[in-house]
Amino acid sequence: MSFFYELADQYIDGEWRTGTGSWDIIDFNPYNGEKLAAITIATAREVDLAYRAAERAQQSWAATGPYRRRAILERALRIIEQRHEAIVEVIIDELGGIRSKAEQEIHVAKEFLRDATRLALSPMGRILPSPVDGKENRVHRRPIGVVGVISPFNFPFLVAMKSVAPALALGNAVVLKPNQNAPVSGGVLLAKIFEDAGLPAGLLNVLITDVAEIGDAFIEHPVPKMISFAGTDRVGRHVGAVAAGHFKRTILELSGNSALVVLDDADVDHAVDAAVFSRFMYQGQVCMAANRVLVDRRVEREFTEKFTARVAALRTGDPRDPRTEVGPVINTFQADALTAFVDQALAEGATAPVRGRTRGNLVEPTVLTGLPEDSPLLSQEIFGPVVVLMTFDGEDEAVRIANATPYGLSGAVHTRGIERGVRFARRVVSGMFHVNGPTVQDDPLVVFGGEKSSGVGRLNGEAAVEAFTTQTWMSIQHGRSAFPF
Repeated sequence: MSFFYELADQYIDGEWRTGTGSWDIIDFNPYNGEKLAAITIATAREVDLAYRAAERAQQSWAATGPYRRRAILERALRIIEQRHEAIVEVIIDELGGIRSKAEQEIHVAKEFLRDATRLALSPMGRILPSPVDGKENRVHRRPIGVVGVISPFNFPFLVAMKSVAPALALGNAVVLKPNQNAPVSGGVLLAKIFEDAGLPAGLLNVLITDVAEIGDAFIEHPVPKMISFAGTDRVGRHVGAVAAGHFKRTILELSGNSALVVLDDADVDHAVDAAVFSRFMYQGQVCMAANRVLVDRRVEREFTEKFTARVAALRTGDPRDPRTEVGPVINTFQADALTAFVDQALAEGATAPVRGRTRGNLVEPTVLTGLPEDSPLLSQEIFGPVVVLMTFDGEDEAVRIANATPYGLSGAVHTRGIERGVRFARRVVSGMFHVNGPTVQDDPLVVFGGEKSSGVGRLNGEAAVEAFTTQTWMSIQHGRSAFPF
């Protein structure tokens, strides 16, 4: 099927319907500019309809046996496997990702969906002792209710699934708002999969819209008890502030400025491989990407020569060409921002041993060195194929530089001494840090989230149970109580 033609609608209460807004969101192929779909946006009225539908459906879903919920998730997993090639095509066309990126995104999304089938059978209660004779304490977990999910453009199918699947598995209903650059892969595609899997109407609703139309209605609406957001820290601050004003929980997965650190005893060839992947995977449009590569001065020459040679050889072009390693960035605005970043860095005294060209949305890789340590550019996220190389003398300086950022999402250190790497990792303020691996990693069983301006809260595994359920204490007194008065 052609997802772009057949799913270009809102999905509310189990029905595909045209939005009532006065303008369309146009879904473009970022490589060739082809118009993929035109979707009439949802208004605040549709926001209300979607949340009310979710509210109605959620109570019976919460009362549904966990084995039935698991069966629907299992069917959704089989549908993804059956439609694998069609989903790959969507990711390539809508996001500009090369085939290996699309394959990886689908693979990891399936792992999260598979783990959600396990969460459906999670223990939902405990019995705890009491200092009072004859008293029994029961702590029950129950679904939080309705969850609003806002997904990003870079890994929309995966990131949406990370919230949608566990939320549904644990008895919640969901209203999903995908990024307008990824309305199909991050939104209506999931709706179609779960619809065909037999998910009852109203439990998953998808709204294609924009804040220019609905303002804060998606966050402020009284029905959702939680907002799960993935995107920039600038927008995340606003989402968090508005949600807090309405006493809503939030999971905020925000920007990063990760450092990949190469110590003096590292396997340089392996570190080069990890750095190239960590920076240029999906054109560097990854929150966990290694913006900064820090290299000990004692291996600087060897690492720099090998790294710049690898980067200079990366092929930039059509994501459908199997030889392409770097495809287009998501839009012209992003391409222009990256060009301006490089120009400003050079004006501040940096040099570019590899200087890529910008052709439309194709931004060739650039390596910058010699950027002054007090440059404000070093404290911001670079969302594209541009990397900053920095040198250091000794571990203390490396730790200081790695921590000299308002973000703390991910990072990596390379060393032949495993425990040395572990000690180094413990000194970096980051939600995730890896020894002898890339900065870009995700695992359905391991907590995912950041420190500082990189976010609030955690997802994955048991953290998802904590995120999408609430706890109630019920005490039971067996026999008569003794009261002080």
